[in-house]
Amino acid sequence: MSESMQGLHRTHRCTEVTRADVGKTVTVMGWVQKRRNLGSMIFVDLRDRSGLLQLVFDEETIGAEGFEKAGTLRSEYVIAAVGVVEVRGGAFNTALATGEIEVRVQQLRILSESQVPPFPVEENSQTREELRLKHRYLDLRRPDLQRNLMIRSHVMQEVRKFMTQEGFLEIETPILTKSTPEGARDYLVPSRIHPGTFYALPQSPQLFKQLLMCSGYDRYFQIAKCFRDEDLRADRQPEFTQIDMELSFVDIEDVIAVNERLLAHLWKEILGIDIQLPIRRMTWQEAMRRFGSDKPDLRFGMELHDVTDVVKNCGFGVFSGAAASGGAVRGINAKGQAGMPRKRIDALTEFARGYGLKGLAYLAIQEDGSYKSSFAKFMTPEELSALCAAMEGEPGDLLLFAADKSKLVYDVLGALRLELAHEMDLIPKDQFCFVWITEFPLLEWSDEENRFMAMHHPFTMPMEEDWDKIDSDPGSVRAKAYDIVLNGQEMGGGSVRIHQDDIQEKMFEVLGFTKERAHEQFGFLLDAFTYGVPPHAGLAYGLDRMIMLMTGTENIRDVIAFPKVKDASCLLTGAPDVVDAKQLRELGIETVTEE
Repeated sequence: MSESMQGLHRTHRCTEVTRADVGKTVTVMGWVQKRRNLGSMIFVDLRDRSGLLQLVFDEETIGAEGFEKAGTLRSEYVIAAVGVVEVRGGAFNTALATGEIEVRVQQLRILSESQVPPFPVEENSQTREELRLKHRYLDLRRPDLQRNLMIRSHVMQEVRKFMTQEGFLEIETPILTKSTPEGARDYLVPSRIHPGTFYALPQSPQLFKQLLMCSGYDRYFQIAKCFRDEDLRADRQPEFTQIDMELSFVDIEDVIAVNERLLAHLWKEILGIDIQLPIRRMTWQEAMRRFGSDKPDLRFGMELHDVTDVVKNCGFGVFSGAAASGGAVRGINAKGQAGMPRKRIDALTEFARGYGLKGLAYLAIQEDGSYKSSFAKFMTPEELSALCAAMEGEPGDLLLFAADKSKLVYDVLGALRLELAHEMDLIPKDQFCFVWITEFPLLEWSDEENRFMAMHHPFTMPMEEDWDKIDSDPGSVRAKAYDIVLNGQEMGGGSVRIHQDDIQEKMFEVLGFTKERAHEQFGFLLDAFTYGVPPHAGLAYGLDRMIMLMTGTENIRDVIAFPKVKDASCLLTGAPDVVDAKQLRELGIETVTEE
């Protein structure tokens, strides 16, 4: 039978009780983690969000009725206990913050009973994720998840404090807005009042924050909810949170400077870690050339080698053919892996095929200097020797090669580098390797759309020194864009924005927009730009991903209170779900079942 807490007031959370409180009477409340009945004494581990505290029950102190009640306690019962703080009678538990003390209980109230939970509430739970997410309210009681969410809360507080001190204003932008489909797929919301029309949920506050710069607010920030209807991965959710900012009268250096101070502040305040400033910078071109990725993990080596010139005339047609058709041949050196079983090499080849590559070529340099290879028979000893030298290959090394279009080769080897690093245990867990990636291409060609697309968005400023190539060689124009990358993850990104009419008009033209279409989609912004717009730039962080990196978890769902799963559904609430036919009629919507 549940009891009221009338007359009781909690004096301490569990770990707020310390050795300095010995001899004092305290009132604590929380969940029963574990009960141990030793006959004449009962020990209970009480849990709240701060941690664990040991309660001791004996019949002399609490009375026969209270002692009997203590014997009925089970895991996840919610209780209130009044008692005196004592030094532990037995050995101290050094693993607990409260390991030197215990509370001898004088009064116990059972505030709420609990059924047997479907899984134990414990750190690093091995229960399958689907079951834990269905009962997320229980899963969220786990100390490791609670620590993650408390870190998240602390980060948000520190962001607000830092940004305010730097002269930023926190301004909210709309959630119901206009669809601008130049990007990921929008989530649409039908309008009842305007039949046949739809709002879109924002993929980012991009257009509104630029309007705020037009309105003279100078420095804006927001911890903003954003939505993208796209396929999910371990580090992606359909709704996510951004730390969003925009600044007026600035260029790249100003944005990078304020964000380096922000990152240094967060890592020091939250983790006690000093970030070395300035943060390293690398151009997009260098990152792709060396690591095959524009979000390189710099905690280990295994860089790419371009051997196109070395093999362009060799006897192996896959290599020479790729070079002749304007493609590339690149490789990575897996040091000391020459003995890798053929079965594992075949698995790596299948991994590469998953990215669209026809196959992976390999060359294992044996300890005696001989080769085990998928292609050595097509090349002369001199060609093989030159190839090994270009790859810095030594006896015991395994050389892996991809030959195809340059972009595909980068994608494959960038992913293969990470796969091998995990397998070879090359990645230190306790390092934070930050890098700014700069000078992204302004545009990227889409075979699907048969046109150039904006690599970031249509309002990104090109680098002034490249603008004269916008007609003759648009693919070579670099953008004033920058990403902040941490341990192989893009944590945030931004750009300087276009504020000149002629450049914006030309940008739309290159992207295949007519003037009419540009105004149809972005007219409210373009109109605002005709009334005096300051030079401005911004950046946005993925808050969820930032917390994931700070806490060291590999699953973004571990840092979000109520996350979705891979099909964008919520196992806890059952969303999305069908709605009442009356609601659909009011909206003028009819659902059609596909055959």
